Amino acid sequence: MKLDDRGGETAQLDGLTIAGKTYRSRLLVGSGKYRDLEETRAATEASGADIITVAIRRVNIGQDPNAPSLLDVVPPSRFTILPNTAGCYTAADAVYTLQLARELLNGHKLVKLEVLGDEKTLFPNMPETLKAAETLVKDGFDVMVYCSDDPIQARMLEQIGCVAVMPLASLIGSGMGILNPWNLSLIIEQATVPVLVDAGVGTASDAAIAMELGCDGVLMNTAIAGARDPVRMAHAMRLAVEAGREAYLAGRIPKRFAASPSSPMAGRPA
Repeated sequence: MKLDDRGGETAQLDGLTIAGKTYRSRLLVGSGKYRDLEETRAATEASGADIITVAIRRVNIGQDPNAPSLLDVVPPSRFTILPNTAGCYTAADAVYTLQLARELLNGHKLVKLEVLGDEKTLFPNMPETLKAAETLVKDGFDVMVYCSDDPIQARMLEQIGCVAVMPLASLIGSGMGILNPWNLSLIIEQATVPVLVDAGVGTASDAAIAMELGCDGVLMNTAIAGARDPVRMAHAMRLAVEAGREAYLAGRIPKRFAASPSSPMAGRPA
C-alpha cells in the first residue's frame, strides 16, 4: 500500500469511485440555501468536493437564460454536476426532471434520484423511488439514489442497477445526525456499490462517524449552508470526512469493559 506524507493512503488510491469514475473527495455538497452565488462558490471550494448536487426545479443551470446561472460559479469544467430531483413526489415527475437535466447538461448521465413521501418529513417514498430507479436505469442513467435506511430496500435498488445507495442518517435538514448506525452498518456490509450518507448531518462529528462506520462518502447541504459561517463549516466538514476515513482504514481498538494500561505492567516491582 502506497502511503502519503501523513502515513495514510494517497488520495489517488483511496478515491471514491462511482460509475467507473474516481473522485478525490468523499464529501459531496449541495448548492442550495446559500445567501448568494458568491457564498456558494466560496463554500464549495472550501469543502474540497468534486461532486455538487443541483436541484433542477430550484436552481438555474440554463433553464432561464436571463437569470444568473449556478454554472458560472461552479463550472462543469472543474466540478461534476449531480442533478437531483428534490421536490418530486412521484416517479413520473422524477424521471421527467432528470431527462430535462440530461438535455441541459449535454447528455450527462450521473444523477441523484429522490422521490419524497410528504412535505413534512421529506422521507423517501420507496415504492415510487424503486419505480423511478428502474425506469432511469433502463434509460441509460447512472443513478445514485436517496433511500430509507432499510437494508432490504437498499439491496433492491442495487439489484435494479443503481450505482450508489444513499440512505438518510435522519430527516433532511434536521441536523440530528446518525440515529440508526446499526441499519447503516447492515447496508454497508451487504453493498457492492458505494454507500453514502445523505440527509441529517448537522456538524463535523456526524460526518466523521458516518465515515468511521465504513460509509464511502457523505452528502450534505443544510449543515454547511445553514451554519453561522458556511465557508468555515465547509472546511470543517472536509477535515471530518478525511479524518473519519483515515480512522476507518486504520481500524479502531475494540471497546472494553475494563481499563487497559498504555504502558507495559510486566516486570514492574510489586
